[in-house]
Amino acid sequence: MNGFAHRTIVFRVDDAARDAAGATVVSDLTFLAAQQVFPIVVAPRTAVARSYVREMNRHTNVAVGLSGSDAALLPAASDSIGKVQTGILLTLLSAGYIPVIEPIAFGLSGDEIEVAADDVATAVAAATDAARAIFFHAAGGIVDRDTAALISELTPAEALAVAEREDLDADLRTAIRAAALGVRAGVGAAQIVDGRIAHASIVEFLTSQHLGTQVTGSLYMGGPR
Repeated sequence: MNGFAHRTIVFRVDDAARDAAGATVVSDLTFLAAQQVFPIVVAPRTAVARSYVREMNRHTNVAVGLSGSDAALLPAASDSIGKVQTGILLTLLSAGYIPVIEPIAFGLSGDEIEVAADDVATAVAAATDAARAIFFHAAGGIVDRDTAALISELTPAEALAVAEREDLDADLRTAIRAAALGVRAGVGAAQIVDGRIAHASIVEFLTSQHLGTQVTGSLYMGGPR
């Protein structure tokens, strides 16, 4: 855990992880914050973001909801999101709060524009030099088509190739593409995990193991299937 102290970890969460029996995502996030790790939560929809804020603050008053308009956090751009304005994030993190971001960008005319949560997670992770970006998906990772085994690691190039597989769920393809682009942008590593699994959010930070499929700079010699 010490290696992640004062580093940001971006979580693109879902509603399934919050609601599943035995899920620990809320307590895991507050545990990380107590260990001087800086979690940032990106929700798939505004309603989900607000429910995470309420649930976390039922246990400890550290969650702060943000939209892209707050401190111009997520300026809109023609191709999705412009340069992330990290000031509000860094202020909150240094004070011990957990930002929970709605996938809403701030338009130049003052309007609010819905954007993809995976794109928000990638942009925020890159802008804050995140040690990890973690994307929740019920599939829990990428399965090799030949062996039916879960692929443990992919390089960004391999992950982008996997994202073209039409047999995969569209949301999973989007998540793996976002994970690859995050690592290419400087994020330490990115993972696809099933957030419904107990302590899926923190197992890698406590042990040498990781769940799901991780995108890193190392080479998966079997190649994507």
